[in-house]
Amino acid sequence: MIGSENLNDYLTRLASREPTPGGGAAAALHAAQGAALIAMVARYTTGAKYAEHAEQSLRITTRADSIIPEALRLADDDEKAFAAVIAAYRLPSDSQEDRAARSRAVQQATIAAAAPPRALIGLATEVIDLGRELAEFSNPNVISDVAAASEAARAAIATALITLDMNISAIADEAVRAEFTDELRDGHDAVRSAQAVTDRVREKVMA
Repeated sequence: MIGSENLNDYLTRLASREPTPGGGAAAALHAAQGAALIAMVARYTTGAKYAEHAEQSLRITTRADSIIPEALRLADDDEKAFAAVIAAYRLPSDSQEDRAARSRAVQQATIAAAAPPRALIGLATEVIDLGRELAEFSNPNVISDVAAASEAARAAIATALITLDMNISAIADEAVRAEFTDELRDGHDAVRSAQAVTDRVREKVMA
């Protein structure tokens, strides 16, 4: 599991001439890092000086902490799902029946492989939303890390969107394609939202 893997070992696998782990797993780690940064800033935004925001800080910390393992699970899910797509493409295609079975398997695996990036967009959007809230009252000594979290989440979403683009291009079912297209719009909205959080942090820093 990526979540329990030595960082150097993971990066070595990522750099190897193997298809998994790939961009989808890396995107999930972006989201996990973003959540960790949010949790860290929230933990620094405690004490008497921030007493009026104690409940918010605790809620943000709790949710950010829970996003980290969720994102790491998605990294593993993405690796497994893409491996299943590869396996489907490697099925026999000698006869017409073989080709039909292979085509069905590829379609099923491709649709299933869209689940991790779809879930990742939702998780990374939560990181951005938490950052937007936290930026308004966070400890100014670590507020730049709110922007860093937002940018990590943006990278996660942007990568997930590319993955979904690839999935959509390989899916024959028009209804499924339409459903994914709607989710792409949500993802692009979240990317713009991440920029707004970063811009807000800059405003606070320069004020």
